[in-house]
Amino acid sequence: QLQAYGGGLVQTGGSLRLSCAASGRAFSSYNMAWFRQAPGKEREFVAGLAWSASSGYYANSVKGRFTVSRDNAKNTAYLQMNSLKPEDTAVYYCAITSGSTFAYYGMNYWGKGTLVTVSS
Repeated sequence: QLQAYGGGLVQTGGSLRLSCAASGRAFSSYNMAWFRQAPGKEREFVAGLAWSASSGYYANSVKGRFTVSRDNAKNTAYLQMNSLKPEDTAVYYCAITSGSTFAYYGMNYWGKGTLVTVSS
């Protein structure tokens, strides 16, 4: 089971840190990723981190502003979001995969999302 939390309302330029807590499975052996879905849009990849990696992969739209990390001992992953923009407004989801791709269709398990709203 995955649960994303930490969303909320923030002003443009502000920061938020999302967390993704995993239970019931060997989180440390899975690659994990963050996705988001804005109203009326398709779910899109935001950031991904392999199970043993120290650096992540990012969508161009968030590169340099967002940082993905994980603490396998705590079965938790994080998404630090800085310099937030109104276009970052979306429901954010975490997901894990035993595969090697961060594509939407490759995710094995999804958490419930958390809403991030960035006001202008």
